[in-house]
Amino acid sequence: MSLFYRSIALPTRWAFRLGCAGVTIEGTEHVPKTGPFLVLPNHESILDPFFLLSFSPRPLNAMTKSTQFTHAGARWGLERLLAFPVRRYRTDAQAVRVVLRTLQAGKGVCIYPEGERTWDGALQPFRRGTLRLMLEAGVPVIPCGMEGLYDLWPRWADRPRRGASIVLRFGEPLHFGPFENRAARDAALPAAGALLRERILELSGEARRRRSWEEEDRRLDELALLDSEAHSTPRR
Repeated sequence: MSLFYRSIALPTRWAFRLGCAGVTIEGTEHVPKTGPFLVLPNHESILDPFFLLSFSPRPLNAMTKSTQFTHAGARWGLERLLAFPVRRYRTDAQAVRVVLRTLQAGKGVCIYPEGERTWDGALQPFRRGTLRLMLEAGVPVIPCGMEGLYDLWPRWADRPRRGASIVLRFGEPLHFGPFENRAARDAALPAAGALLRERILELSGEARRRRSWEEEDRRLDELALLDSEAHSTPRR
């Protein structure tokens, strides 16, 4: 880990603790202490990379959209924060090579499988190319969920909002493969993607919120039914 990386991570960690109502970090024991691994998180806010960088137990080489590298100063800083560019909405062979070389060197890589920030706080569909790369890499996959970052600074807001409680959860490693060929990987893609999505929904708290909303809907339906029955009962 470079001195620049450490010099950014420590004050950023304290900035989150001072600016938020609460900061909770869970599951750091699931991140391998040595060797390569992939971290695949949900993407709620522009602050996600800084939150993840600051509290990850190991340095992460993060795939970052190429437009962030256009300015020389930004490129200098991003490279020292271990970020590397990817061209979005197309196949970027160079970015894939960087991921595989970084993993072969025994390091950690972070990729946001949604490919961009959510507009409404809900987990978006995953990019098929990211899932293919996940299966091709053959390394432990750490599903990761961030909760509360959307409340702190959603994509549509022009500034962060104080008072949010934020949570970072690392899940148990997922292992895929080995696969004999590309056809075998493609056949495993739907099930692997569904499993990853299920884990991230749980880790990000979205699955819990959905269950709560569904329970509330059922309760309101029952109350509406009771009220309807009470009004329909003929008076004597």
